Amino acid sequence: MSLLYFLLIGLLAGYLAGKIMKGRGFGLLGNLLVGVIGSFVGAMLFRIVGLASTGLLGQLVMAVVGAVVLLWILTKVRK
Repeated sequence: MSLLYFLLIGLLAGYLAGKIMKGRGFGLLGNLLVGVIGSFVGAMLFRIVGLASTGLLGQLVMAVVGAVVLLWILTKVRK
């Protein structure tokens, strides 16, 4: 069940990251995939900084931050 929550949070994070980046994404499906991968990136970044995510909202914020960072990196590499 926790895997399902993880995927749903990642999908929502990808959607939100696509909206935040305004046109710098990879379309709806690409952004959703970036959101799932971005949640791993967000967890890694939060651990490096020393922050912890608690609860559903904290996990969503962490995933969105990771997805935005990942989208930013991918757009720089794509150019």
